[in-house]
Amino acid sequence: MNTTVRRELRELALLAGPIVAMQLGQISNGFIDVLMVGRLGSDALAAVALGNATFFLFLLICLGAVVAVSPMVSQACGAGDNDPVGRTVRSGLQFGLFLSIPVFVLLSNAELAWRLMRQDADTIALGQAYLRAVVWGFLPYLWFIALRSFLEAVSRPWPVTYMILVGVGLNVFANWTLMFGKLGFPALGVVGTGWATTIVNWFLVLVITVYVVTRRRFRAFHLFRDVWKPDFSYLRELVRIGVPIGVSYGIEVALFAATAFLAGTLGPTPLAAHQVAIQCAAVTFMVPLGIGIASSVRVGRAVGRRDPEAARWAGYLGILMSAVFMLATATLFWTVPRPIVSLFLDLSDPVNADAAALAVGLLGIAALFQMFDGIQVSAAGALRGLKDTRGPMLICLVSYWFIGFPTSLILGYSLDWGTRGFWWGLVVGLLAASVFLGRRFRRRVRNVSLDTYPARPAAITDSSPPHGNTV
Repeated sequence: MNTTVRRELRELALLAGPIVAMQLGQISNGFIDVLMVGRLGSDALAAVALGNATFFLFLLICLGAVVAVSPMVSQACGAGDNDPVGRTVRSGLQFGLFLSIPVFVLLSNAELAWRLMRQDADTIALGQAYLRAVVWGFLPYLWFIALRSFLEAVSRPWPVTYMILVGVGLNVFANWTLMFGKLGFPALGVVGTGWATTIVNWFLVLVITVYVVTRRRFRAFHLFRDVWKPDFSYLRELVRIGVPIGVSYGIEVALFAATAFLAGTLGPTPLAAHQVAIQCAAVTFMVPLGIGIASSVRVGRAVGRRDPEAARWAGYLGILMSAVFMLATATLFWTVPRPIVSLFLDLSDPVNADAAALAVGLLGIAALFQMFDGIQVSAAGALRGLKDTRGPMLICLVSYWFIGFPTSLILGYSLDWGTRGFWWGLVVGLLAASVFLGRRFRRRVRNVSLDTYPARPAAITDSSPPHGNTV
């Protein structure tokens, strides 16, 4: 193993560790929501599934656009240039505000679209009530992502990890008090979990803002100087890089959302089973997603310091690490699905028998797409480090909507496989994406040369900040 490989493996592991913990902490909020809502019954679970499918469709599209802060800051740090860092972060905060306004209106009236999709009337009513609570947490979450992307790019992920872990505890407490009416609060049920998410998101953005403002080491970046004054050159660059990322995220999550909507056309029971299985897959997905974010940072830093060999290995190692982890989780889903489903639904209750049986079957299908999902997300992360976002966007469009979704329709409706058929479409779409994105990274990174990279100031040396919890 040569020096570059050893260095990149070490740096990638050190950076990916806290980012993965961060991702798991964030997804655990949704995991906990589903666990607690499951105690209210399968109808409540179906309503949250419908609301979450819609909420996260818009959230991930906007989040992906704001995530462009990370590769832009990474390359600036690799080149040793402070000024672009602050301008990028400020533009990210402005972009988040701009995106949240139309989304607020759309989510507050999602029931109009759900009726056209022929969803169950009771599920629509409860799901819309949930959305009108959780939508107030949309903007603070985008602001949090902009600041979090900055901290990841400067190799300071541990503070964010601690914030998120505290947020998980706050989410449990808020769910307990608002859903079940504890400590004198009214029992709001499903609506209570929406308000709990909103509370947690505002908590996170306030804490991370205080942190970056009070750290002396970040003052040179002037992160909040003239924060609401538009910087059109950096906004344009953020849009150029971020919109394809957001659209790529949206294309993928829309496929999963469409699967939820298709399951909903078959009734609340298939929708509840879908929510249980997809929540499990979402938890395991956080690990390769975190590795992909770390790969993006490492590739971006290599770009900034004009080191093509390090860029290659940062991407390859991230893809390998993701594939190995997802192979392990696939084995878990395949061998012990019933104990996993029992975390969400009471298997002894006859009312949940059909939903539980279907969820067990869906976990078996999820086991098959785990590795494909890990490869595609880590390859996409490595490509973002190269600021290559338009090509991956088109790959996602073809893979998910011209290959995966038609397969879902054919298997689910034409062959009458139902929800299982919809999920086999996910397998096919993710397989295609993993192959195309993996090949694209291999081709793009193989053809780079020193002339591909931006010129680096002669006085700058590679001085990546140390890792760990130094703050």
